[in-house]
Amino acid sequence: MDRVSSFDEPLLKLLGGATAKVMAEHLDLHTVGDLLHHYPRRYEERGKLTALADLPLDEHVTVVAQVADARILMFNNGRGKRLEVTLTDGSGRLQLVFFGHGVHKPHKELIPGRQAMFAGKVSVFNRKMQLAHPTYQLLDASDADEATEAVDAFAGRLLPIYPACKQLDSWRIAKAVDAVLPSARDAVDPLPASLREGRGFTPLPEALLKVHRPQTKADVEDARARLKWDEAFVLQVALARRRYADTQLPAVARRPVADGLLDAFDAKLPFTLTEGQEKVSKEIFDDLATEHPMHRLLQGEVGSGKTMVALRAMLTVVDAGGQAAMLAPTEVLAQQHHRSITEMMGELAEGGMLGGSDRGTKVVLLTGSMGMAARRQALLDLVTGEAGIVIGTHALIEDKIRFHDLGLVVVDEQHRFGVEQRDALRSKGKQPPHLLVMTATPIPRTVAMTVFGDLETSVLDQLPAGRSPIASHVVPAKDKPHFLARAWERVREEVENGHQAYVVCPRIGDDAEEAEGKGGKKTKARKQAADEDPEKRPPLAVLEIADELRKGALAGLSVEVLHGRMHPDDKDDVMRRFAAGDVDVLVATTVIEVGVNVPNATAMVIMDADRFGVSQLHQLRGRVGRGSAPGLCLLVSEAHEASPARARLSAVAATLDGFELSRIDLEQRREGDVLGQAQSGVRSSLRMLTVIDDEEVIAAAREEAVAVVAADPELEHLPELRTVLAALLDKDREEYLDKG
Repeated sequence: MDRVSSFDEPLLKLLGGATAKVMAEHLDLHTVGDLLHHYPRRYEERGKLTALADLPLDEHVTVVAQVADARILMFNNGRGKRLEVTLTDGSGRLQLVFFGHGVHKPHKELIPGRQAMFAGKVSVFNRKMQLAHPTYQLLDASDADEATEAVDAFAGRLLPIYPACKQLDSWRIAKAVDAVLPSARDAVDPLPASLREGRGFTPLPEALLKVHRPQTKADVEDARARLKWDEAFVLQVALARRRYADTQLPAVARRPVADGLLDAFDAKLPFTLTEGQEKVSKEIFDDLATEHPMHRLLQGEVGSGKTMVALRAMLTVVDAGGQAAMLAPTEVLAQQHHRSITEMMGELAEGGMLGGSDRGTKVVLLTGSMGMAARRQALLDLVTGEAGIVIGTHALIEDKIRFHDLGLVVVDEQHRFGVEQRDALRSKGKQPPHLLVMTATPIPRTVAMTVFGDLETSVLDQLPAGRSPIASHVVPAKDKPHFLARAWERVREEVENGHQAYVVCPRIGDDAEEAEGKGGKKTKARKQAADEDPEKRPPLAVLEIADELRKGALAGLSVEVLHGRMHPDDKDDVMRRFAAGDVDVLVATTVIEVGVNVPNATAMVIMDADRFGVSQLHQLRGRVGRGSAPGLCLLVSEAHEASPARARLSAVAATLDGFELSRIDLEQRREGDVLGQAQSGVRSSLRMLTVIDDEEVIAAAREEAVAVVAADPELEHLPELRTVLAALLDKDREEYLDKG
C-alpha cells in the first residue's frame, strides 16, 4: 500500500499551508499525485525568447524576454508614480506597467539588457498590449544568491511553463514540483505489461521525471506519448467495463409489429424520410429487438429530424405493448414536443377518445405546473397503460409516478440531465428500459468515443429538404455603432416583409439585487465598473433591451419577452402568439435554444454573443431559416477585435457545419470542461490528451481496453489497473459510471 500512499500524501504536509491552500482552491491540486499530474503547458529554451507577437488577450501568460527600456512617469501633479517597462524579443514588443509603491523594486532590477521571466494577464491599454503588475523572476546572473540559483537551475535546460493562476506563478509551481518529484518512483503503472512492452513505452516513473524536468526535446516527446496513452487507456477501460455491464442486464425485446401504430403513422406522413433517418431508425429498431437495454446516442444537426426518428422508436415500443417516455429539459420544450408530436400523429394520438383511431394511443403531457385534475388523469393513464407515450420534464421521475410497462426512455438534450435523474427514470421499468439520448450539439467522433463511450452512436447529418440557408454576421457594436443601428433596420425590414425575429440576451434583468432600494448601491457600483471597464459590465438583459427596443429602434412593432422566471401559462401564451404570428419580435433568454419551431421567424439578433459558447450559438441560430425564406443571424459583440471571444464568433459566422464548429469549440476550450459537463464525476483525468488531436491514440486505446475487459471483466489479473481506476473513480464516480 505504501506505493499508493505517497501519491495520496496531502500537499499541505510537504509545501506549507499558504502554497497548498492556493493550489487546492485555484488549481484543484490536493495531493502529491495531483501535482505530479499537473504537467507543463509548454517549455522555453534557455536563452530563446518567446514570440511576443502572438500573445493571447485576456489570458494569463508567462513570457521570457529582455528589457529594452524602463522609465518612471509622474502623474496626478507629481503625487502618483508609474513605471513603464518595454520588453522585446525580436518578434514584437510588450509593455509592463507598475504603479505606486510597487515601482521601487522593479525600477532597480529591470534595467535595459536584463532578461527575466514575467507572468501576468494580457490586457490592452491605448491600443497596446500590456501586463499590469506582473510577477517576474530575473534570469541573468547577479549578486543575489537566489538569482544565481535560478540561472543554475535553468541553464542549458528546457524551462517548464506550468498552467498557473494569478496567485501562483509558473516558477513557484516548478519549485513545488521539485519537492514532490522523488515520489514519482512510487507511481502505480496502469498499463498491462504486455501492452507496455508491445508498444515500447517508457516506464511511468521515468515518464513523470522526463515530463517535468526534461533534458532534451526527445525526453518531452517520450513522456507525452506515454502519459497520453495512460489517460486514454484508463478512461476507455472505465467505459468498456460500463458497456460490458450493460450487456449483462436483461431487458424486454420490443420488436416492430406489422400493421400497427408505426405503419399507420408512416402511411400518413406527407413527406419521405431522408436516407439518414431510415438508416438511423434501422439501427434503433435492431437495438430495441435485443434482450439487453439499448444505450444509444442520437446526434444530429439542428433540424435534422431527430424528433421524427425518436417518435418512430416510441411508436414501435407502443406496438410491442410497452410505453415510451420522453424527457425534456424545460416545460416550454416539453409542451412544444407534446404539441408537435400530437400534431404529427393526428387521430393516432387520440386512442380511446371519440374520433380517435382504433390503432391509436394516448399521448400525455406531465409537467410540474399542471393543474391537479389534469395531473391526476395523466397519472391514471400512465399506470393503466392507456397512455402509450408520455412527455414531460423532471416531474416524470418523481417517486409517486408509476408506469404500466415502461419500455423506452428518450432523453432530449442529454447535457441538461443529471445521471441520477436518468437512473431514477430507468428504475421505473419492470426491467431496465431501453434508452435513447438525443443531442442537437454535434460531437466530433473522438469526443463521442471519450465522453459518451458507453453509448452506441447514431448520426443524422442530412438536413431534410426545404430548410433554408442562414447568413451569419458579427456586428462589432463598440467599434462600429452604426452596424448595430443597421442590424435593427434589418429586423424591421424582415417584419415589413411579413416575417418575425428573435432577440436573445444572456440575462433576464430586474434581478433582486438590481432593484432600487436595498440594491441601489450595487447598481451604482456596477455602472461605475462598467464605465471604467466594459468587460466588467453585467451581460445585457431581456427586460432592459425589450424596453429600449419598444421605445427606440423597433417602436411601433409588437415586441414581447420570454424568460425562465415567467409563469408557465404566460410563457406558453407568448409562445403560442409568436407561433401564430401575432408577435413581431420575441426578446428572450436561451429558453428558445432548443426545440422552438416557428418557420416564419427569419432573423435573430444575439446580444453580447461573446458571452455564449460556440455550440449554444449554433443551437440558437438553428431557430431561424426553418421555413422557405432564408435566415439571418447577427452576432452582436463589444469584445476587442484581437480577443479569443471575437475569434469564436467569427468561426460561428463562417460555417453552418455543427461538427466543424464543435471541433473549433474543443480547440478553444479545455477538454476538461467538456468531460466535466458530460461525465460529472470522472475527475477530468485528461491532462495530456487532447481529445481533438489524439484521435489515433483514443481509437487504439479503445481497442486495447475492449480486449482487456472482454478477457478479464473484473480486472482480477491487473491489480495496478484496478488501483488506478479506483483513484479515478471514487465512490460517487463509480456509481455515476454504473448508472450510465
